Amino acid sequence: MSQGNIVAIANQKGGVGKSTTAINLGAGLALQGETILIVDLDPQGNTTSGLGIDRESIEMSMYDILVDGAPVSDVLEPTSVRDLHVIPATIELAGAEIELVSMLSREQRLKKSLGEVEEEYDHILIDCPPSLGLLTINGLSAADEVLIPIQCEYYALEGVSQLTRNIELVQNSLNPQLTIEGVVLTMFDGRTTLSSDVVAQVRDHFGETAYKTVIPRTVRLSEAPSYGEPIEAYDPMSRGAIAYRELAREFRRRHGSA
Repeated sequence: MSQGNIVAIANQKGGVGKSTTAINLGAGLALQGETILIVDLDPQGNTTSGLGIDRESIEMSMYDILVDGAPVSDVLEPTSVRDLHVIPATIELAGAEIELVSMLSREQRLKKSLGEVEEEYDHILIDCPPSLGLLTINGLSAADEVLIPIQCEYYALEGVSQLTRNIELVQNSLNPQLTIEGVVLTMFDGRTTLSSDVVAQVRDHFGETAYKTVIPRTVRLSEAPSYGEPIEAYDPMSRGAIAYRELAREFRRRHGSA
């Protein structure tokens, strides 16, 4: 397996499970023996707090890397999971979107920074914000692959065509190597025909690109971030933990490491 595989987790719709997937796929991979860095590129910082990092006590964050060119090694934080690190985000990052506009190579600043540490990790997961602005473009420019979470609800595919168009634009102008790694179905509710219909619709649209593992909608998955723990630590026997464990295995099989 090549070192430093970089995966952007992106969907411009909010509430589709991007942060949940970044946290729990990252933790699942780390617990299966991989070295993982999660990059929180979302000013809301849900991934940061969901990994137990107190946002009030953060001295340096993603903002310092993008705007001031701070070294990644000065900013990354360990988590409670062995071999899982995070570059934290604070609300300050919202200002970076504006400050980056006038900067040279503004779309490539994250790529340049991650180059310093890329060889130290098996996978780097980038949690992109729910927009298609400069922060997300930095994430897509830095990545080798895109992982798209899609929730099993009405209008699930709405916006996905725009996201794939944007991925094509980034491929054409900034990052020709970028590919869609996979699509993860999240928030599946087995009691509704709607969820099953969406799964069928997404599989029909994306074919083999869609992961076989489907992430259920569960209370435990919703609770875990408020305790600052991945689901694997919060409730390892829950349906959510079992699903993310299987997703990590499937991800590793796709990347030739399981």
